[in-house]
Amino acid sequence: MAQHNLAVIAGDGIGPEVIAEGKKVLEAVAATTRGLSFRYTEYPWGSDYYRETGLMMPADGLELLQSADAILFGAVGDPKIPDHITLHGLLLPMRRAFDQGVCVRPAYLHPGVTSPIAGKTAGQIDMVIYRENTEGEYAPVGGRIYPGTPYETVMQTNVFTRRGTERIIRAAFEGCVKRNKKHKVTSITKSNAQAFGMVFWDKVFQQVAAEYPQIKTESLLVDRAAMDLVRWPESFDVIVASNLFADILSDIAAVVTGSMGLAPSANINPERQHPSMFEPVHGSAPDIAGRGIANPLATILAVGMLLEHLGEAQAAQRVEAAVVRCLAERKALTGDLGGRATTTQCGDEVVRLLRMG
Repeated sequence: MAQHNLAVIAGDGIGPEVIAEGKKVLEAVAATTRGLSFRYTEYPWGSDYYRETGLMMPADGLELLQSADAILFGAVGDPKIPDHITLHGLLLPMRRAFDQGVCVRPAYLHPGVTSPIAGKTAGQIDMVIYRENTEGEYAPVGGRIYPGTPYETVMQTNVFTRRGTERIIRAAFEGCVKRNKKHKVTSITKSNAQAFGMVFWDKVFQQVAAEYPQIKTESLLVDRAAMDLVRWPESFDVIVASNLFADILSDIAAVVTGSMGLAPSANINPERQHPSMFEPVHGSAPDIAGRGIANPLATILAVGMLLEHLGEAQAAQRVEAAVVRCLAERKALTGDLGGRATTTQCGDEVVRLLRMG
């Protein structure tokens, strides 16, 4: 019997609403899969916890999470608390402490979903973005001197290690081999302006690419890549980029495939020495929190990625198939996709389809 121990952090904004639907789908999978079960440990961390304690999570929070097989995460962010407190107090410490250096963000134009780019048909846009997840532009290296004076000076230092850079680029090539689609990896940098970190990235990309002669490659500057994502998104297969660039480009990719509400994310510790974390890309969306209209499908797709990571491939395929059918039939979609369903109704429809299939 396979029992998986999951840490669940619903977090802020719409996080609790979409995580409830993700758990509902996990329970439906368990109920229809012989010998499969899940044990949840829920942690009430986030902005409300910060208001009570002055911390986004307790001092021993990472230690508590270490024993989990995987982490299901909702969202972080509150309009009344500065983002550098919420993000650096909860999400980024988990990514770094658990060495979740490989972030995988697929973007696919599903049947039943309309791209804002005219003329794009289902399946025509199909890409996966590999984001370096623990260093780069988001490394907490820098400082401030003379604060509050006319001489105030701030430094923010990018950090690119050979280990981290090579790991994410190699993961992208390995992912491209497994996808067996266009067989192309696109590296995104800004090496014309950033002559150290980005030139180093280009060099490592060329070295790793030489080990995969069957894979086509291209290197684009980030401004060109952003432009191409909104005019020729079908030209991309696998994209690999630094922490900042992939963060931005994956949001563009989500929008051109129909909605931020369809974008899942996996934060992977490749060595499996620590738990990996699975989450929707959309964030806390405080403007719609508590209204019951958030799209839960990104979280449900992230649940599918979680199951795949845990070795439950068949269960993962069933979850994805149920989401695909839910989108194609359009019986219970939320407002961002042109429907009128609530968050709960959309989740219920996926569960219904799961049980049918």
